[in-house]
Amino acid sequence: MQGLMRSTLWLGFFAAILAAWGVMFAMSTSMDLDLLGRPGAMAQAMRGMDPGMDMAMPMAAFGTLFAMWAIMMAAMMLPTLVPTLRSYEDLMVSATGSRAGWLGVVLGYGVIWAGFAATIAGAQVALLHAGLIDMLGIATSPLFAGGLLIAVGAFQFSRVKKLCHGVCHAPMMYFLGHWRTGAAGGVRMGLSLGAYCVGCCWGFMVLGFVGGVMNLTWMGLATLFMVIEKLPQIGHHVTKPMGVALVIAGLAVVGAPVLTGG
Repeated sequence: MQGLMRSTLWLGFFAAILAAWGVMFAMSTSMDLDLLGRPGAMAQAMRGMDPGMDMAMPMAAFGTLFAMWAIMMAAMMLPTLVPTLRSYEDLMVSATGSRAGWLGVVLGYGVIWAGFAATIAGAQVALLHAGLIDMLGIATSPLFAGGLLIAVGAFQFSRVKKLCHGVCHAPMMYFLGHWRTGAAGGVRMGLSLGAYCVGCCWGFMVLGFVGGVMNLTWMGLATLFMVIEKLPQIGHHVTKPMGVALVIAGLAVVGAPVLTGG
């Protein structure tokens, strides 16, 4: 019976991830974007719209953007939770854990990322009305796009990144020091772990404004990197090299117009 319950929960967990990716693909296709986020004719026309126009524009509405970001968080961040859930399972017998606690961890983690989805949706509305991004969430100037790349790259070397990544990279150590039993205990730990995860990974969400928040290639690569960052064997070895790569990319984006005379 326990084995059946475990299998059912894991199948449901991965089904939710696949469903989120399916919804994101459908949304991207409906907006006339390809896998690289490149706009077709309809999307190009959308990019040029003024968010202050007196007409309904879903991509300028907080509710639409929040729903989009919430689904995106499920698609991108639930895969990174797998090592944490496996660590919880390892402690279920010796530390009186339960499947209710397991679900509580997932719920708490999801609540924190839903809160982040609301925050970044609000930021997108503000950036759109400030003229820093267009209707597709793409930076309107190389300076802003390059600045985001440099800022996120520099963050990879910060003490906050080191602290948050340390918890995300070694969830077993977190559980040993903060163990709580039952569903409520799982939710409490999930909330805390979600907060550390936001602190570790927020920058990769913000980078959606560089190439477009509906760019499925960016979503896939960012998800892959965040999963790799949490792997016990190699996670610590990829954080700073990625920071270097992002800073170099940012400098290239900022400097390209100067070098080309654009």
